[in-house]
Amino acid sequence: MAIKFDAYQAEQDLRSQETELACFHCGEQCPDRSIAIGEKFFCCNGCKTVYEILNVNELCEYYEIEDTPGISPKTDIVADRFSYLDDESVRSQVLEFSDGSIDKVTFHTPAMHCASCIWLLEKLHDMDPRVISSIVNFPKKEVSISYKREEMSLSEAAALLSSLGYEPLINLDTVGKREQSSAEKKLYLRIGLAGFAFGNVMILSFPEYLSRVGDVDPVFKMVFGYLSLLLSLPVLLYSAKDYYSSAWAGIRSRTVNIDVPITLGIGMLFIRSVWEIVTRTGPGYLDSFTGLVFFLLVGRIFQQKTYDLLSFERDYRSFFPLSVTRKINNVETSVPVSKLLPGDRIVVRNQELIPADSVLLKSNTLIDYSFVTGESDPVTKQAGDFIYAGGRQVGTTVELEVIKEPSQSYLTQLWNNDVFNKPRFSRLNQIVNQVSHYFTIGVVGIATVAALYWLQFSAETAIKVFTAVLIVACPCALALSSPFALGTALRIFGRKGFYVKNTEGVEALSKVDTIIMDKTGTLTENQHETIEFKGSVLSTKEQQAVRSLTKHSTHPLSQKIFHALGAGSLRAVAAFEELSGRGLRGTVDDCVIMIGSASWVQLTQETQSVEDMKTRVYLRIDDEIKGYFLIANTYRKGLRPMLATLASHFKLVLLSGDTEREKPTLVNLFGKEDDLYFRQTPEDKLNFVSKAQEAGAHVLMVGDGLNDAGALRASEVGVAVTDDVSAFSPASDAILTGDKLNDLDSFIQMSKATMSVIIASFIISILYNVIGVGFAVSAKLSPLVSAILMPASSISVVVFTTLATSLRAKMMRLT
Repeated sequence: MAIKFDAYQAEQDLRSQETELACFHCGEQCPDRSIAIGEKFFCCNGCKTVYEILNVNELCEYYEIEDTPGISPKTDIVADRFSYLDDESVRSQVLEFSDGSIDKVTFHTPAMHCASCIWLLEKLHDMDPRVISSIVNFPKKEVSISYKREEMSLSEAAALLSSLGYEPLINLDTVGKREQSSAEKKLYLRIGLAGFAFGNVMILSFPEYLSRVGDVDPVFKMVFGYLSLLLSLPVLLYSAKDYYSSAWAGIRSRTVNIDVPITLGIGMLFIRSVWEIVTRTGPGYLDSFTGLVFFLLVGRIFQQKTYDLLSFERDYRSFFPLSVTRKINNVETSVPVSKLLPGDRIVVRNQELIPADSVLLKSNTLIDYSFVTGESDPVTKQAGDFIYAGGRQVGTTVELEVIKEPSQSYLTQLWNNDVFNKPRFSRLNQIVNQVSHYFTIGVVGIATVAALYWLQFSAETAIKVFTAVLIVACPCALALSSPFALGTALRIFGRKGFYVKNTEGVEALSKVDTIIMDKTGTLTENQHETIEFKGSVLSTKEQQAVRSLTKHSTHPLSQKIFHALGAGSLRAVAAFEELSGRGLRGTVDDCVIMIGSASWVQLTQETQSVEDMKTRVYLRIDDEIKGYFLIANTYRKGLRPMLATLASHFKLVLLSGDTEREKPTLVNLFGKEDDLYFRQTPEDKLNFVSKAQEAGAHVLMVGDGLNDAGALRASEVGVAVTDDVSAFSPASDAILTGDKLNDLDSFIQMSKATMSVIIASFIISILYNVIGVGFAVSAKLSPLVSAILMPASSISVVVFTTLATSLRAKMMRLT
């Protein structure tokens, strides 16, 4: 009989092991052991396939990030499941970019849920060599994939994600439209359910409330207690589900997030209430439990709406500075990109950005898509070809017809492309990460000690104290101070004509101690110079040839010469070339025209004269040097006091590509002769910035974004000063309109003031937590009030940082 019992027990143990067998990939229970690779068992063939893909590509360290991190595909991978995406009409809606060799698409992947998901999705290029890169936007649950068009189709890109368990959610009816997210809809549903339960549990608790003034039949108490328990179950299982999921995900990834103490508090209240109702030892705290969940959820939605109201991103994008030349009835006018409409004809010159999806109307051209893809090789386009927004025109001026309204958010996204981002160390982020790491563990410890202390007096008080401490403490305000203060500064800067591309730029600006400036186009104005030609008299044909060549350049000196030569017909330019810091070359009517520096036109010796205070631009036609354009620079108004103010706070340096002709004037402006350098090539400027940084300087480079793009990119903060925002430089961290150059010191001081506001908000957040936890530990704070105070603390800190930053800006006359 004992043998039979042992056999039966062994069989039961085996069944139990099979029942509890977890899938090696996703962690869900396996129905049996039939799907396995060695000692690794899987719940379905989809999980097994994903593991095989990872194993073949030597990416199994994915499973070291956390145990069973994957998402189960649940269904077998069907090869033609996404074949509809390869239809050209569908493909054109879904793709963000295509240059014939590289396609770029962004998929919404709701199954993305943890750090290991990010790790895996950004390793797609290791799994499939046809994928060039993949970048995850975790808050939006999006992954952007760039892949080789000739080797991979759009449907195969979607299938690759699906095979890993991250099936993309594609809704063609809402491409490019913003809808209320399903998560937000669920949040409202959870709030409604919790509110319904809270109200009814309060009504069912009346017998207990009334028992203080008279006896209530125990049967009523029991019935109402069980009814309250029944109403509370959906709140526990559905309304509060997000807190459990987040807490469990954190624990699985070996971190303790803010939802862990909230989950503990909610669980403690519910378990204690169930115990009292079932054993009839008390009424429980289900009214407090449902109210706690209700107010937590209401706080969450109110908090989100407050953030949306104060959000800088939407406003900031509307300030994104980009203009374009629109042509109507052969008349060219500069208009903001936001004014472009489908059907408009635009004119784009050499090195200018194409702001909207367009069709090339005339001639052939080269488009540089490095702004979008990071690949620097230009792509040949012919008349009638489709050109995506974000490309750069290379060569002579072209005309295009806009076929799709420009997206300023897309252009801002391009500006923030990783290709142009700089490695920066953020002390603020380091502090927030360190505090957040230890905060929750400390709160749980304090709550436990306080509960043990009060337990010797009253179990009811101990539970309330434990729950109140866990709920009232919140590091969210600490984490939100920085983005909202810096975001407010971004918006204020944008309204004053100073466009910083991201919040990291504002923080970096607050640390600068050295300012390096270019001269032409930065300290000088482009519209008010006088210009004359010295040398051989130019014929009408020669003037037209020079004007035709300079039209294709965005350099300030080229544009001055173009406008100085007056109106007249333009000729076609062949073999156009523009070398930064040197000059232009092109062939017009079989004549080779060269315009630029003395060395560019191969002048062996430059003569000196009384006109040395002016800038010279030499002209060579074929083998003859015709002379030079003499341009009298006009310096911006208010330059001397502005430079004096900057010199009192920072080390000032001038790097100019011109000769020493204007040195006396510049010495007068800068107040000293030191740190004024002339004949600086773009390479010289870059090397100067690098050496200054090696010596420990934090450099702000201020230039026109044309001849000093390398220096702008190398500096901690690169500011491109421009009077024509169509000359947009992605290498810069900020764009400053020329008429606002005098406010540069105010912008820097404002960035420093913003950092002070952030520190003050940190202190407020810490004080709130100390005071709140103090009241909770002393049993003077109920869990319900704690649930109201927790989101209120975040909202108050966000409002403080926004208002304080705005007030400092007003004091500096920036608003």
